[in-house]
Amino acid sequence: MKLVVALLIMTSTMLTTQAQTATGKYAPINGLNMYYEIHGKGFPLVLIHGGGSTIGTTWGRILPLLVKTHQVIAVEMQAHGHTADIDRPLSFTQDADDIAALLRHLKIDKADIFGFSNGASTTLEMAIRHPQMVHKIIVASTMYNKAGAQSWFFPMMAKASFEEMPQPFKDAYLVIHPGDQKGLRAMYDRDVARMQNFPEIKDEDIRSIKVPTLIISGNNDVNTLEHALEMIRKIEKAQLAVFPGGHGDYLGEITTLKPGIQPALPALPVVETFLADH
Repeated sequence: MKLVVALLIMTSTMLTTQAQTATGKYAPINGLNMYYEIHGKGFPLVLIHGGGSTIGTTWGRILPLLVKTHQVIAVEMQAHGHTADIDRPLSFTQDADDIAALLRHLKIDKADIFGFSNGASTTLEMAIRHPQMVHKIIVASTMYNKAGAQSWFFPMMAKASFEEMPQPFKDAYLVIHPGDQKGLRAMYDRDVARMQNFPEIKDEDIRSIKVPTLIISGNNDVNTLEHALEMIRKIEKAQLAVFPGGHGDYLGEITTLKPGIQPALPALPVVETFLADH
């Protein structure tokens, strides 16, 4: 069974990575040679992947459906996927500034932003730091302070080891960068360090978010449902959607795939309804 799962995940990773290589572009952004893809037509929708991830590992199952109704701009952040690392710290605020700079580079004045996990932290910072560029935001599986995490999460991060990094994330990185174990380990270490020193967002900054906001969570996610409820009470135009399952099940995130079963993607109709009014 483990071999079947590994083959399924590896095949999915390789297919999505090959698609990226064929369609992606690079832009000079704040010192980065930043990788991005544009698919479809319509109002712009930026997709920001989770920690340790790529466009394919986070969005590979849902992206082909989103492009039917949106101009999807999928990005890979510093040290992730095709975007090489540079000599500066990783931070959610810097990531938000990089997204804003990419939109300016593409001459896009305003966009919807959809972030998963670490990408959702970046999305919150985008709405706080660059509100004039944001139409709506979707933040999936995230928290804005440490109290919002499950009691086991930060103790687990304190003891995190490279050996425990999900194999699909390792595979996806090494398909893009064959043999680059050093780069893979550097990405992992940087992501872990960022979470071990998790930068909390102030309550007043969360309350400053005025754009329509959809908060998504699994009922067995890394964030608590109480925290998700707290967020919708503090963000003026927030809605909450909770789905059965854990971290990314509702999106078909690659580590949630099961052999022989197509992901149900229950978040898709909720996301489409939320984004429909432009």
